[in-house]
Amino acid sequence: MYYASVGPLLRAFDIDVEGAALTERGAITLPANIQYVWAHPSRRTLYAVSSNGGPGVTGDEHFATALAVDPATGMLRPYGDAASLPSRPIHVSVDATGRFLLTAYNNPSGLTVHRLDADGGIGAPVAQAANLDTGIYAHQILTTPSNRCVTLVTRGNNATSNKPEDPGAIKTFAFEGGILRNLASIAPGNGLGFGPRHLDFHPSKPLAFVSIERQNKLYVYALDEETGLKREPVFVKETLSNPKTPASQGAGPIHVHPNGGCVYVTNRTFPAAGDGARQYSADGEDNIVVFAIDQNSGEPKAIQHIDGRGVQLRTFGIDPSGRLLVVASIMPLALRDGTNLPAGMMVFRIAGDGTLAFARKYDVEVGAVQQFWSGMVTLP
Repeated sequence: MYYASVGPLLRAFDIDVEGAALTERGAITLPANIQYVWAHPSRRTLYAVSSNGGPGVTGDEHFATALAVDPATGMLRPYGDAASLPSRPIHVSVDATGRFLLTAYNNPSGLTVHRLDADGGIGAPVAQAANLDTGIYAHQILTTPSNRCVTLVTRGNNATSNKPEDPGAIKTFAFEGGILRNLASIAPGNGLGFGPRHLDFHPSKPLAFVSIERQNKLYVYALDEETGLKREPVFVKETLSNPKTPASQGAGPIHVHPNGGCVYVTNRTFPAAGDGARQYSADGEDNIVVFAIDQNSGEPKAIQHIDGRGVQLRTFGIDPSGRLLVVASIMPLALRDGTNLPAGMMVFRIAGDGTLAFARKYDVEVGAVQQFWSGMVTLP
């Protein structure tokens, strides 16, 4: 199934891989605007975090909700009571054992760990040490493949006219019984000029691929039992086809192909300030970059930049067979010629070499909200 949110609405779509098509099956409304969703390892439950806050908006209502998955239809229903969260959640995941729900918060930067009941319900939070180093502007929280370490990707912030740059880092923690302990802060140059957003792990090699949002880079790190990740990257690559573009840019989500042959990351133009920040920003790249991964060294090489057919490509998913990629743009964009580029879900076929071919776009009416999250889930 492919799921995509519009504000508090979570829509479910059947996937026709051969036909590269989506068919909406139904939808469910959550307590607030959906920020992120993650599947339990059993795939019988999804966990959605929601908030009436958003980019630049603090909000005062924040929730984690367990959603039971109908294995025949993929339809969802709330399971148990929603858990109240301390601030706007930006990312959520589940550890490999399925016993703990991990949530990241961007402002103030932080994290929580909740116990999960045997039936998938959200239990009590696990008390953590007061000295956890959660950096500045956390954006993603994941356990490493061994499940013995947690990574918290903290983006930092660019300098402004009245504030210096906030450094970014990948914070790593030892993880046992839901309790975290500081391990390392992976921050080249003390985190200045380093603004990571998301990472993904290679399915068979001890490598992490990191999208560096604020610098439009791809970093590759080797995994390390002592610190989670090695201190220095083994490879650094550009994500932009034209790194000298004057437009305001950011790298986006990142996913490794299920067979480990390629890694995909988006580039996103930040629209110029205007009505809901939905005005045209010239000369930027809103595309998907395909990097072929050398299976001996792990080095990624850009082999394709393909137009994403939308603006702000914030999330995407790859079907388990590795033949289809669906990316969602979060909002419409007013173009210079007076026309409007709608928000949408764009479907791409994946060739044997990992390159993409555009198949179709489904326009999405988002109104005053955004299509903030989307992703693939295999039914149980």
